[in-house]
Amino acid sequence: MYQFYNRTVILLTGFDYTILAISKQFRCSSDYHNMKLLKSLLAGFAGAGALNILHESVRRIDPDAPRIDLLGEQALSRSMKSLNLETPSGNNLYLATLAGDIVSNGLYYSAIGFGSKKNIYIKGALAGLTAGLGAINIPDKIGLNDTPVTHTDKTKILTVAWYVIGGLVTAAVLSRLQRTR
Repeated sequence: MYQFYNRTVILLTGFDYTILAISKQFRCSSDYHNMKLLKSLLAGFAGAGALNILHESVRRIDPDAPRIDLLGEQALSRSMKSLNLETPSGNNLYLATLAGDIVSNGLYYSAIGFGSKKNIYIKGALAGLTAGLGAINIPDKIGLNDTPVTHTDKTKILTVAWYVIGGLVTAAVLSRLQRTR
């Protein structure tokens, strides 16, 4: 058990999602907004986690799988060089990119929960679709080699599909958390 603003919060981890059970009703508006933000962040990071687990698993067995990690490494290396900073290499570059990917996707997906509860799955799918289309269309426009995500038509489809899955996982966790009081 954890104490959160003098409220008892129990975190239970399940196989497919994380459930946040709150033991007391919230009495004031700031508590409601704090919990909505917490739930949105939790769901967003669940979606980002699902996206990265899927990516890391499939890329090891399918040569046509998107290599979002390589695209991220290019972007991080280029950004660090433009700031005259030493670029990490090898496993350090990979881990820095993975951490950045989880944080940025987690924050992006968490925005799904900031609006109304209505049509949460449509919002999740559209957020994922937008991110996936951006992942295959933006890199070459900003000077990155887009081959890791556009190598074949299958690679492009998988890239978009995985981001959509991340958005849908976020929506599923939000839906579950919204029913938990």
